[in-house]
Amino acid sequence: MNITEVRIEEIYHEDEVKAFVSIVIDGNFTVNNIRIIKSKKGRLFIAMPRRRLQSGRCRDIAYPINSDAWRTMRAQVFAAYYKYLENAYLPRKGVINA
Repeated sequence: MNITEVRIEEIYHEDEVKAFVSIVIDGNFTVNNIRIIKSKKGRLFIAMPRRRLQSGRCRDIAYPINSDAWRTMRAQVFAAYYKYLENAYLPRKGVINA
């Protein structure tokens, strides 16, 4: 999996959801609504886009299927997020090329 672009869509400072992110894979496929969330213990993690089922349960609708893909995605998403925060003078939406 080659992530060719990471877009920080929205940044939140007060909520447990810290940002919404979109990624482009191999320049041909995009995954939107990836969330960066701060846990109650203060750790950041990535939550994939999900859909609520009629039963009330939630189900991820897109996700990496192996640990190497997860590590690659996490590393690039967090790198883009921290770079975006360092460059706070950037507009509300920013594109960070992977």
